[in-house]
Amino acid sequence: MRALYYTATMQSELRQASDPVPAEGQVLIDVSHCGICGSDMHAWHGHDERRIPPLILGHEAVGIPRSGKYAGKRVAINPLHACGECRHCLSGDDHLCPGRQMMSMQLPGAYADLTVAGEGNLYPLADTLADADAALAEPLAVCVHAVEVGRKTASRPIAEERCVVLGGGAIGVLTAMVLADQGCKDLWIAEPNAQRRAVLERAVAAKAYDPFSGGPEAESADLVFDAVGMGATRKAACEMVVPGGTIVHIGLQDSADGIDTRRITLQEIHFSGTYCYTRYDFAAALKLLTRGLVKNHEWIEVRPLDQGAQSFVDIHEGKAPPKVILSMA
Repeated sequence: MRALYYTATMQSELRQASDPVPAEGQVLIDVSHCGICGSDMHAWHGHDERRIPPLILGHEAVGIPRSGKYAGKRVAINPLHACGECRHCLSGDDHLCPGRQMMSMQLPGAYADLTVAGEGNLYPLADTLADADAALAEPLAVCVHAVEVGRKTASRPIAEERCVVLGGGAIGVLTAMVLADQGCKDLWIAEPNAQRRAVLERAVAAKAYDPFSGGPEAESADLVFDAVGMGATRKAACEMVVPGGTIVHIGLQDSADGIDTRRITLQEIHFSGTYCYTRYDFAAALKLLTRGLVKNHEWIEVRPLDQGAQSFVDIHEGKAPPKVILSMA
Protein backbone atom coordinates (compact mmCIF):
# COMPACT_ATOMS: atom_id res chain seq x y z
CA MET A 1 0.00 0.00 0.00
CA ARG A 2 0.98 3.66 -0.30
CA ALA A 3 1.71 5.50 2.92
CA LEU A 4 2.88 9.00 3.78
CA TYR A 5 5.65 8.70 6.35
CA TYR A 6 6.92 11.35 8.73
CA THR A 7 10.62 10.56 8.32
CA ALA A 8 12.45 13.29 10.24
CA THR A 9 11.91 16.81 11.57
CA MET A 10 10.02 18.75 8.87
CA GLN A 11 10.40 15.89 6.39
CA SER A 12 7.88 13.42 5.00
CA GLU A 13 7.86 10.97 2.12
CA LEU A 14 5.37 8.82 0.22
CA ARG A 15 6.48 5.19 0.36
CA GLN A 16 5.28 1.68 -0.33
CA ALA A 17 4.51 -0.14 2.92
CA SER A 18 3.22 -3.49 4.06
CA ASP A 19 -0.51 -3.69 4.69
CA PRO A 20 -1.35 -3.39 8.40
CA VAL A 21 -2.56 -6.57 10.09
CA PRO A 22 -5.65 -6.23 12.32
CA ALA A 23 -5.29 -7.40 15.90
CA GLU A 24 -8.12 -9.10 17.78
CA GLY A 25 -11.18 -6.85 17.76
CA GLN A 26 -9.82 -4.72 14.91
CA VAL A 27 -10.80 -4.55 11.25
CA LEU A 28 -8.88 -3.58 8.13
CA ILE A 29 -10.18 -0.38 6.54
CA ASP A 30 -9.77 1.10 3.07
CA VAL A 31 -9.10 4.76 3.85
CA SER A 32 -10.97 7.32 1.78
CA HIS A 33 -9.97 10.65 3.33
CA CYS A 34 -7.84 11.81 6.24
CA GLY A 35 -7.37 15.38 7.46
CA ILE A 36 -4.09 17.01 8.44
CA CYS A 37 -4.34 17.96 12.10
CA GLY A 38 -2.43 20.55 14.09
CA SER A 39 -1.01 17.69 16.17
CA ASP A 40 0.34 16.12 12.96
CA MET A 41 2.08 19.43 12.22
CA HIS A 42 3.36 19.53 15.81
CA ALA A 43 4.91 16.08 15.30
CA TRP A 44 6.29 17.03 11.86
CA HIS A 45 8.00 20.02 13.48
CA GLY A 46 9.73 17.58 15.84
CA HIS A 47 7.89 18.82 18.93
CA ASP A 48 6.07 15.65 19.99
CA GLU A 49 8.26 13.13 21.76
CA ARG A 50 5.41 10.60 21.59
CA ARG A 51 5.62 10.39 17.80
CA ILE A 52 8.96 8.95 16.73
CA PRO A 53 9.83 8.80 13.00
CA PRO A 54 9.58 6.92 10.76
CA LEU A 55 5.84 6.99 11.42
CA ILE A 56 2.60 7.10 9.45
CA LEU A 57 0.66 10.05 10.83
CA GLY A 58 -3.04 10.85 10.32
CA HIS A 59 -6.04 10.16 12.56
CA GLU A 60 -8.97 12.20 11.14
CA ALA A 61 -10.05 9.35 8.93
CA VAL A 62 -12.99 8.03 6.94
CA GLY A 63 -13.07 4.72 5.11
CA ILE A 64 -14.76 1.41 4.36
CA PRO A 65 -14.10 -1.66 6.56
CA ARG A 66 -13.38 -4.95 4.82
CA SER A 67 -14.95 -7.07 7.56
CA GLY A 68 -17.16 -6.88 10.63
CA LYS A 69 -20.66 -5.50 11.06
CA TYR A 70 -19.87 -2.38 9.01
CA ALA A 71 -18.17 -4.21 6.14
CA GLY A 72 -18.69 -2.37 2.87
CA LYS A 73 -20.22 0.67 4.59
CA ARG A 74 -18.69 4.12 4.91
CA VAL A 75 -17.56 4.95 8.45
CA ALA A 76 -15.82 7.68 10.39
CA ILE A 77 -13.08 6.39 12.66
CA ASN A 78 -12.79 7.50 16.27
CA PRO A 79 -8.98 7.25 16.56
CA LEU A 80 -8.94 7.26 20.37
CA HIS A 81 -8.95 3.68 21.66
CA ALA A 82 -9.62 3.22 25.39
CA CYS A 83 -9.59 0.14 27.62
CA GLY A 84 -13.34 0.26 28.36
CA GLU A 85 -12.82 -1.05 31.90
CA CYS A 86 -11.22 1.68 34.03
CA ARG A 87 -13.14 4.19 36.18
CA HIS A 88 -12.86 6.86 33.48
CA CYS A 89 -14.20 4.60 30.73
CA LEU A 90 -17.02 3.36 32.92
CA SER A 91 -18.05 6.93 33.77
CA GLY A 92 -18.07 8.01 30.11
CA ASP A 93 -14.77 9.88 30.25
CA ASP A 94 -12.94 7.43 28.01
CA HIS A 95 -10.68 10.22 26.74
CA LEU A 96 -9.03 10.22 30.20
CA CYS A 97 -8.33 6.47 30.18
CA PRO A 98 -4.75 5.91 31.41
CA GLY A 99 -4.37 3.14 28.85
CA ARG A 100 -5.69 5.16 25.90
CA GLN A 101 -4.02 4.73 22.54
CA MET A 102 -4.24 7.02 19.53
CA MET A 103 -3.96 6.28 15.84
CA SER A 104 -0.78 7.82 14.42
CA MET A 105 0.86 7.48 17.82
CA GLN A 106 0.70 4.03 19.41
CA LEU A 107 -1.50 2.68 16.60
CA PRO A 108 -1.06 2.81 12.78
CA GLY A 109 -1.94 6.15 11.22
CA ALA A 110 -4.27 6.79 8.30
CA TYR A 111 -2.23 8.71 5.70
CA ALA A 112 -2.30 5.44 3.80
CA ASP A 113 -4.47 3.32 1.58
CA LEU A 114 -5.22 1.02 4.51
CA THR A 115 -5.42 1.30 8.28
CA VAL A 116 -6.85 -0.67 11.19
CA ALA A 117 -9.21 0.30 14.00
CA GLY A 118 -11.31 -1.31 16.68
CA GLU A 119 -14.80 -2.15 15.49
CA GLY A 120 -16.24 -0.22 18.44
CA ASN A 121 -14.51 2.91 17.16
CA LEU A 122 -16.41 2.95 13.86
CA TYR A 123 -19.39 5.23 13.24
CA PRO A 124 -21.53 4.64 10.12
CA LEU A 125 -22.19 7.68 7.96
CA ALA A 126 -25.49 9.01 6.70
CA ASP A 127 -25.90 8.77 2.93
CA THR A 128 -26.13 12.56 2.74
CA LEU A 129 -22.75 13.15 4.40
CA ALA A 130 -19.78 13.38 2.02
CA ASP A 131 -16.55 11.61 2.94
CA ALA A 132 -14.53 14.83 3.06
CA ASP A 133 -17.04 16.42 5.44
CA ALA A 134 -17.08 13.29 7.59
CA ALA A 135 -13.29 13.61 7.94
CA LEU A 136 -14.05 16.71 10.05
CA ALA A 137 -15.77 14.58 12.72
CA GLU A 138 -12.63 14.09 14.81
CA PRO A 139 -11.54 17.75 15.01
CA LEU A 140 -15.17 18.82 15.44
CA ALA A 141 -15.49 16.39 18.37
CA VAL A 142 -12.55 18.19 20.00
CA CYS A 143 -14.47 21.46 19.63
CA VAL A 144 -17.78 20.04 20.84
CA HIS A 145 -15.98 18.85 23.97
CA ALA A 146 -14.15 22.17 24.48
CA VAL A 147 -17.35 24.21 24.20
CA GLU A 148 -19.07 21.91 26.69
CA VAL A 149 -16.16 22.41 29.13
CA GLY A 150 -16.60 26.17 28.76
CA ARG A 151 -20.38 26.01 29.06
CA LYS A 152 -20.19 24.23 32.41
CA THR A 153 -18.34 27.17 34.02
CA ALA A 154 -20.04 30.02 32.15
CA SER A 155 -22.19 32.28 34.31
CA ARG A 156 -24.76 32.78 31.55
CA PRO A 157 -25.96 30.89 28.48
CA ILE A 158 -23.44 30.96 25.63
CA ALA A 159 -25.93 32.98 23.57
CA GLU A 160 -25.44 35.84 26.04
CA GLU A 161 -21.65 35.62 26.35
CA ARG A 162 -18.84 37.33 24.47
CA CYS A 163 -16.72 34.46 23.16
CA VAL A 164 -13.22 34.83 21.71
CA VAL A 165 -11.39 32.07 19.84
CA LEU A 166 -7.63 32.42 19.54
CA GLY A 167 -6.37 30.80 16.35
CA GLY A 168 -7.97 30.53 12.92
CA GLY A 169 -6.91 26.97 12.12
CA ALA A 170 -9.39 24.13 11.80
CA ILE A 171 -9.91 23.78 15.56
CA GLY A 172 -10.49 27.52 15.88
CA VAL A 173 -12.92 27.62 12.96
CA LEU A 174 -14.88 24.59 14.15
CA THR A 175 -14.99 25.88 17.74
CA ALA A 176 -16.44 29.14 16.43
CA MET A 177 -19.01 27.16 14.41
CA VAL A 178 -20.12 25.23 17.49
CA LEU A 179 -20.41 28.47 19.48
CA ALA A 180 -22.43 30.11 16.70
CA ASP A 181 -24.63 27.02 16.48
CA GLN A 182 -25.34 27.42 20.21
CA GLY A 183 -26.50 30.98 19.64
CA CYS A 184 -23.39 33.07 20.33
CA LYS A 185 -23.68 36.37 18.47
CA ASP A 186 -20.79 38.30 20.05
CA LEU A 187 -18.13 36.03 18.59
CA TRP A 188 -14.51 36.92 17.75
CA ILE A 189 -11.69 34.89 16.20
CA ALA A 190 -8.02 35.91 16.22
CA GLU A 191 -5.95 35.14 13.14
CA PRO A 192 -2.79 37.04 12.06
CA ASN A 193 -2.94 35.79 8.44
CA ALA A 194 -4.92 38.35 6.41
CA GLN A 195 -5.88 35.87 3.69
CA ARG A 196 -7.25 33.47 6.28
CA ARG A 197 -9.19 36.22 8.06
CA ALA A 198 -11.16 36.98 4.92
CA VAL A 199 -12.01 33.30 4.50
CA LEU A 200 -12.97 32.93 8.17
CA GLU A 201 -15.56 35.70 8.13
CA ARG A 202 -17.26 34.04 5.17
CA ALA A 203 -17.12 30.61 6.82
CA VAL A 204 -18.56 31.52 10.22
CA ALA A 205 -20.49 34.43 11.72
CA ALA A 206 -17.56 35.84 13.71
CA LYS A 207 -15.44 38.99 13.72
CA ALA A 208 -11.99 37.91 12.49
CA TYR A 209 -9.24 40.19 13.75
CA ASP A 210 -5.47 40.56 13.66
CA PRO A 211 -4.26 40.01 17.24
CA PHE A 212 -1.19 42.17 16.54
CA SER A 213 -3.21 45.26 15.70
CA GLY A 214 -6.50 45.15 17.62
CA GLY A 215 -9.32 43.00 18.87
CA PRO A 216 -11.38 42.79 22.06
CA GLU A 217 -10.27 45.12 24.82
CA ALA A 218 -8.86 43.92 28.13
CA GLU A 219 -11.27 42.22 30.53
CA SER A 220 -14.09 42.02 27.98
CA ALA A 221 -14.41 38.33 27.03
CA ASP A 222 -16.58 35.96 29.04
CA LEU A 223 -15.22 32.83 27.38
CA VAL A 224 -11.81 32.54 25.69
CA PHE A 225 -10.86 29.42 23.73
CA ASP A 226 -7.12 29.12 23.13
CA ALA A 227 -6.88 26.94 20.03
CA VAL A 228 -3.15 27.64 19.67
CA GLY A 229 -1.70 26.93 23.09
CA MET A 230 1.47 29.00 23.20
CA GLY A 231 2.84 31.57 25.64
CA ALA A 232 1.58 34.57 23.66
CA THR A 233 -1.97 33.26 23.34
CA ARG A 234 -2.15 32.26 27.01
CA LYS A 235 -1.01 35.78 27.92
CA ALA A 236 -3.64 37.31 25.61
CA ALA A 237 -6.34 35.06 27.08
CA CYS A 238 -5.43 36.05 30.64
CA GLU A 239 -5.58 39.73 29.72
CA MET A 240 -8.91 39.72 27.89
CA VAL A 241 -11.01 37.41 30.08
CA VAL A 242 -13.45 39.08 32.50
CA PRO A 243 -13.28 38.50 36.27
CA GLY A 244 -15.07 35.22 36.92
CA GLY A 245 -14.74 34.28 33.25
CA THR A 246 -13.34 31.12 31.68
CA ILE A 247 -10.29 30.26 29.59
CA VAL A 248 -10.51 26.91 27.79
CA HIS A 249 -7.05 25.74 26.73
CA ILE A 250 -7.21 23.46 23.69
CA GLY A 251 -3.92 23.96 21.82
CA LEU A 252 -0.66 22.17 22.58
CA GLN A 253 1.91 24.23 20.71
CA ASP A 254 4.17 24.63 23.73
CA SER A 255 4.22 24.48 27.52
CA ALA A 256 6.02 27.77 28.10
CA ASP A 257 4.80 30.60 30.32
CA GLY A 258 1.97 33.05 29.66
CA ILE A 259 -0.48 32.25 32.44
CA ASP A 260 -1.00 35.11 34.89
CA THR A 261 -1.67 32.97 37.95
CA ARG A 262 -1.99 36.02 40.20
CA ARG A 263 -4.84 37.48 38.10
CA ILE A 264 -6.48 34.07 37.72
CA THR A 265 -6.46 33.70 41.50
CA LEU A 266 -7.51 37.22 42.47
CA GLN A 267 -10.30 37.40 39.87
CA GLU A 268 -11.51 33.81 40.24
CA ILE A 269 -10.94 33.04 36.58
CA HIS A 270 -11.55 29.46 35.49
CA PHE A 271 -8.67 27.93 33.51
CA SER A 272 -9.62 24.57 32.03
CA GLY A 273 -7.52 22.22 29.99
CA THR A 274 -9.45 20.15 27.48
CA TYR A 275 -8.20 17.03 25.72
CA CYS A 276 -9.78 15.17 22.84
CA TYR A 277 -13.41 14.09 23.37
CA THR A 278 -15.62 11.34 24.67
CA ARG A 279 -17.35 8.85 22.41
CA TYR A 280 -20.53 10.87 22.98
CA ASP A 281 -18.80 14.04 21.71
CA PHE A 282 -17.70 12.14 18.60
CA ALA A 283 -21.26 10.99 17.92
CA ALA A 284 -22.55 14.53 18.51
CA ALA A 285 -20.01 15.91 16.04
CA LEU A 286 -21.21 13.53 13.34
CA LYS A 287 -24.80 14.60 13.98
CA LEU A 288 -23.82 18.26 13.58
CA LEU A 289 -22.05 17.53 10.30
CA THR A 290 -25.00 15.52 9.02
CA ARG A 291 -27.29 18.40 9.95
CA GLY A 292 -25.14 20.72 7.82
CA LEU A 293 -23.07 22.63 10.38
CA VAL A 294 -20.41 23.30 7.74
CA LYS A 295 -22.12 25.39 5.08
CA ASN A 296 -19.09 27.15 3.62
CA HIS A 297 -16.25 24.94 2.36
CA GLU A 298 -13.97 27.72 1.21
CA TRP A 299 -11.66 27.10 4.18
CA ILE A 300 -11.18 23.43 3.25
CA GLU A 301 -9.04 21.96 0.48
CA VAL A 302 -8.95 18.30 -0.55
CA ARG A 303 -5.65 17.14 -2.02
CA PRO A 304 -4.47 13.73 -3.26
CA LEU A 305 -2.18 11.66 -1.03
CA ASP A 306 0.77 12.18 -3.37
CA GLN A 307 0.61 15.89 -2.50
CA GLY A 308 0.75 15.10 1.20
CA ALA A 309 4.44 15.90 1.73
CA GLN A 310 4.07 19.26 -0.01
CA SER A 311 0.90 19.96 1.96
CA PHE A 312 2.84 19.85 5.23
CA VAL A 313 5.29 22.38 3.78
CA ASP A 314 2.46 24.61 2.52
CA ILE A 315 0.77 24.60 5.92
CA HIS A 316 4.07 25.44 7.59
CA GLU A 317 4.65 28.35 5.20
CA GLY A 318 1.10 29.73 5.59
CA LYS A 319 0.22 28.91 1.97
CA ALA A 320 -2.65 26.54 2.73
CA PRO A 321 -6.24 27.09 3.89
CA PRO A 322 -7.18 26.35 7.52
CA LYS A 323 -7.94 22.73 6.66
CA VAL A 324 -6.26 20.33 4.23
CA ILE A 325 -7.76 16.87 3.81
CA LEU A 326 -5.88 14.14 1.95
CA SER A 327 -7.76 11.83 -0.41
CA MET A 328 -6.51 8.31 -1.07
CA ALA A 329 -8.38 8.03 -4.39
